[in-house]
Amino acid sequence: MDDTTRGRYEKSRRRKVLFMLGIGIALILIAISVLGVGGIMISPLQVFETVLHKYFPGVFPPADQPYYEIVIYGYRIPRIILGVMTGACLAVAGASMQGILKNPLADPFTLGLSSAASCGAGIGIVLGPMLFGAFYTTTYDLFGHSVSFQWIFMVLVAFAFGLASAMLIIMLTGKRPVSQSTLILTGVVVGYIFSAILSYLKYISDEAALKDLTLWLLGGMWGASWDAVMIVVPIGVVGIILMWRTAVDLNALSSGDDVARNLGVKVAPLRKKVMILSALVTSACMAFTGIIGFVGLMAPHMVRMLIGNDNRYLIPASALFGALILVSCDAIARYVIRPSELPVGIIMYLVGGVFFMFLIRKMRGGYDI
Repeated sequence: MDDTTRGRYEKSRRRKVLFMLGIGIALILIAISVLGVGGIMISPLQVFETVLHKYFPGVFPPADQPYYEIVIYGYRIPRIILGVMTGACLAVAGASMQGILKNPLADPFTLGLSSAASCGAGIGIVLGPMLFGAFYTTTYDLFGHSVSFQWIFMVLVAFAFGLASAMLIIMLTGKRPVSQSTLILTGVVVGYIFSAILSYLKYISDEAALKDLTLWLLGGMWGASWDAVMIVVPIGVVGIILMWRTAVDLNALSSGDDVARNLGVKVAPLRKKVMILSALVTSACMAFTGIIGFVGLMAPHMVRMLIGNDNRYLIPASALFGALILVSCDAIARYVIRPSELPVGIIMYLVGGVFFMFLIRKMRGGYDI
């Protein structure tokens, strides 16, 4: 590599690192600023006083209202952490699935994986109490926080159904090259199958279970709690790291399956690994949030437009950008009709729908994303 080429490479690398640093700082600032947003509005000054008084009670005075600490630490911090992890997991799953399938429209939502995971979680909501009785509400102490068997069961069933969806798509499309439209159509059909099962669950549910299931399917952060954080964070962090470690192989795969094989990439196992990891992180998040669409589609494309296709930077940048999108949309959902709140899934459908139309228009015009 000559000096000119090396200089260009270093300049490009610095630009990508600075972009990720900027998104990370923006995410931290947004996460802190929205701690005061919700049914109970808390000023930024009161937020800082509450946080500082908790850790330095002898130095900083308490906030005006004693319940501010309960609101911030009991509800909003777990909610923001869950939003960050969900946005990051969905974005990384989308970027990785686009890489292995070489399809710019692939993500957990468009390929039906979200519907399958939601079907599994719906089974947990409707049939869990019937199957396990009182044991369903049993809680376990983990690092000082209670984790209920209900959430563990929902994550496991959601993952099983999400994995089944991923394997079904691979089985139907993996033996021969298929067009992008065929792949997306396959995902839509698979999603319809699991949506049919979910509709049947609605039909047989009693009034209480139907209300819980309908509210959960709208997509929201109502399941945010410290026990949710204790489950989602380890699964999400490990899954993101494992998918990021496939970045070099994904870069090779972008040149074609034959080129990747000549470079030593095991293409079929790589696709299965990424699909399984995508199913795992997506299912873990959606067991607590319901269906949240388009994050896995928007974040990787926006990042790709700004820093390029190198998955070594695309995957972590997509994680940060996806977290930023979801935390921001959740803050909007809490603010627009306060003291009540909109399901964040509604906000994401609106934003994602507009972006999806923009993406299709660009692709029809020959724009290479």
